[in-house]
Amino acid sequence: MSVAAAAAGADEILLGFTRALRSAGVSVTQDRALTYLEATALLGLGDRAAVLAAGHATLCASPDDLERHDRVFEEWFTRDLAEPGRRPRTALRPQVAAALLPDSQDDAGGADADDDPLRAAASAAEVLRHRDVATLDPAERALLAAMFAALPVALPTRPAFRRTPHHRGDIDPARTLRASLRRMGEPDRIRRRERARRTRRVVLLIDISGSMGGYADALLRLAHRVVTACPAGDVEVFSLGTRLTRLTRALRRRDPDRAIAAAGEAVPDWSGGTRLGDTVRAFNDRWGQRGLARGAVVVVLSDGWERGDPTVLGEQVARLRRLAHRVVWVNPHRGKAGYEPVQGGVRAVLPHVDSFLAGHSLATFAELLEVIRDA
Repeated sequence: MSVAAAAAGADEILLGFTRALRSAGVSVTQDRALTYLEATALLGLGDRAAVLAAGHATLCASPDDLERHDRVFEEWFTRDLAEPGRRPRTALRPQVAAALLPDSQDDAGGADADDDPLRAAASAAEVLRHRDVATLDPAERALLAAMFAALPVALPTRPAFRRTPHHRGDIDPARTLRASLRRMGEPDRIRRRERARRTRRVVLLIDISGSMGGYADALLRLAHRVVTACPAGDVEVFSLGTRLTRLTRALRRRDPDRAIAAAGEAVPDWSGGTRLGDTVRAFNDRWGQRGLARGAVVVVLSDGWERGDPTVLGEQVARLRRLAHRVVWVNPHRGKAGYEPVQGGVRAVLPHVDSFLAGHSLATFAELLEVIRDA
């Protein structure tokens, strides 16, 4: 059994469990179901307690849901499938039930652990996290798309001018005095304050030219994950090709596939040529200089292939660096063995970027989100 086939079979069984939960009265949305798949893969699909905990954390929203979940869990995974009048929901059910039983580590049938679809799904998820997205087949792309929902997203923050009450920090004379007056002048504990923090805006500039064709879908799914996980106005997304296109509104749709389709309809130059210098200049003139990039974390996702003059690209990225808090360049070829930044566009921008990262797999996307969070 191939890794992709085993993972798909296990996902079918686990999604069947979420549908059974929905029938039992638990409000299981599509996002919760996808998060459940990722959680079970990360915690260990061969561990009954881990799968049970994953369901509690991702599928249940109330004590009543917990009770229903445990009841359906026992019914779905451990009840005898040979009971008269019952038809197995899937041919893989006996193996799944065995994997989730407490003594699943000792396989009585002597079957190879590699044939267990749940164990294979756990390893498949880890393998997919590190695979180059441009090399995946359609089935693996479908599995990877479901895994984007579990990427942790957090915006960077900056100190604000306003100060807020805090248990430590500078003394707050006004609040300390008011507290004392409320006690008729009697001394009271000293009030303190510190600077509040505000989120920084994040701007994603995604190269959708022909040389980035194998990565464009995954990069847009990454952008969709960031946009939908953050408040409106905190994240902006643009495509770079022969022209600049704003994609933020299209990517705010909750359903990832519909959002990607809407973004594709909005982009008139999909998989065409690229003029990075001209499109970055257009962003600076129309959006960046007017405030969108000021103090923001700007992430450019591109391989750096420039059909125009690389000098123009270098000048515009330097201009962007003067506006932004931080500029991060993500190249899908950066993490590959033997890669050297020999492209003219890459050489032109390297002196002006704060970070030069890889961006070819789900694991590198997670690292990128960490860099953004800590910026």
